[in-house]
Amino acid sequence: MCRLTSPSHETVYGRSVLAKNPDHPGSLGIAISEAVELAVQREDTKYALGSVLNHVLLHQTIIGQEAMLQMQMANDWPDVVVGCAGGGSNLAGIAFPFIGHGLRGGQKPRIVAVEPAACPTLTRGKYAYDFGDTGHMTPLTKMYTLGSQFTPPGFHAGGLRYHGMAPLVSHCKALGLLEAVAYDQVACFEAGVLFARNEGIVPAPESNHAIKGAIEEAMRCKREGKAETILFCLSGHGHFDMTSYQKYFAGELTDEHYDETELALALASLPNVPETV
Repeated sequence: MCRLTSPSHETVYGRSVLAKNPDHPGSLGIAISEAVELAVQREDTKYALGSVLNHVLLHQTIIGQEAMLQMQMANDWPDVVVGCAGGGSNLAGIAFPFIGHGLRGGQKPRIVAVEPAACPTLTRGKYAYDFGDTGHMTPLTKMYTLGSQFTPPGFHAGGLRYHGMAPLVSHCKALGLLEAVAYDQVACFEAGVLFARNEGIVPAPESNHAIKGAIEEAMRCKREGKAETILFCLSGHGHFDMTSYQKYFAGELTDEHYDETELALALASLPNVPETV
């Protein structure tokens, strides 16, 4: 198995991206386009989708189901469930079983999706039909999106650098079944370092967003004088992104900001799909 950096010179689409910008930082949307292009060229190759679409979210819900059993063992139940959100599979994995439990008449915890301020799909995106990849090789899906042509800045949380949100997560947001917040990169790393020093686990940059969200919920409870049970998903460890922590401690890690003009152009170029009655 070989591993390529996207955008690459191995695909037509990757070369077209690099021709326009040789220093392009890449995005998950571009990587999907390149992977699909390579897969369709070979009869012995299939493209295994790792995020966003419904079957992946369903697979991930084993996390939430196990969490429900663990809460029952502790004779407790969460008032708040927090998860980081990029494509949506991690958030859905922890939150969907609790949402389903609430819809069936059980307790309804607040569901908080935490996304990066540099790629705020749920908090700044539009609920519309869009392509799941930058090269427009995938089917159209209705989701919260920043526009398939939007390129997030190069912050240290690769799995969250995606222009769209899973259709099921987007639908839940539209129905008011979950809420979303966005935090800057440095604040999330501060939360991750605090967690590591207290728990002895170095979290992934993506997971730092959920930790930041959980801390904010705890501080809210403190201000309001409430005692609530907060459940968050620690989605991964940071052993393969220690460079980002080195930059953080060296004072070289900064908050990345997207271009408002680019965002406006990307949203303006969304496919024109009329809503059916």
